[in-house]
Amino acid sequence: MARIADDTDFEMLKYLVDDNEGWTLELSKANTEVWTRPVDGCNFHMVKINTLFDDITSDTLFDVLHDPDYRRVWDTHMLASEEIGIVNVNNDVGYYAMSCPPPLKPRDFVLLRSWLDTGPLGEQMLISRSVTHHDWPPRKGYIRATSHLTGFVLRSRGEKCILSYVTHCDPQGALPPWLVNKVTHTLGPRMIKDLKKAALGYIAWKSTQENYRKPWRFPEEMSLPRISLSEFHSIDNKPAEENATSENIIKNINGKSNKESKKKKRLF
Repeated sequence: MARIADDTDFEMLKYLVDDNEGWTLELSKANTEVWTRPVDGCNFHMVKINTLFDDITSDTLFDVLHDPDYRRVWDTHMLASEEIGIVNVNNDVGYYAMSCPPPLKPRDFVLLRSWLDTGPLGEQMLISRSVTHHDWPPRKGYIRATSHLTGFVLRSRGEKCILSYVTHCDPQGALPPWLVNKVTHTLGPRMIKDLKKAALGYIAWKSTQENYRKPWRFPEEMSLPRISLSEFHSIDNKPAEENATSENIIKNINGKSNKESKKKKRLF
């Protein structure tokens, strides 16, 4: 059975984006840092990005990351998406299909998302992980990719926002890991650029919509069917030697952090 994120997961997400011990700085430019780190037992690196948006609030960015209707408008890589259902007021499951550069086949995901808003002066966080369900098998024409962990941490600085992003994904298929690791840290800044452009246009776009719903903020607006976690299974339910799970990754990093409390300075 799949497991929803709890307070420990959100605390570890903050640790991953804040601490640079064991990470390699790949890019530092225009208020944006891109870092990578290898993961024991896995060929694909973990990637994180820290950036400052000096003209976007964290509330607006939080809405953009959530709004499935707007995602279809601004994300040119989105081929299809479908909201499968709601687990509870802070967790949902969705299907997403994304394009890849030719001649690669597009990828798709079934993701369990969890979110936490700690208040106006605090932080807003999102975590997603791949899950499986018998009604949502891999589809023809797509390769089912795996997100071991993808997370966002938004921190308000008045009218500014610090965005931190971390991901550990396996695109599956025949892609050589060295190629994926080489291009991943270059694709990140493009994603940030697209996300910033989308956030700048969100308020104006949302004001034109007949349905002004924001169920991620107002649970009474939720119209999706209620689903049980027992219907979904974590992709990490395999022996440790066969799969480097996000939980094991986090435990390994956490264990190192207990021994190495010294942190490198961050730009943000």
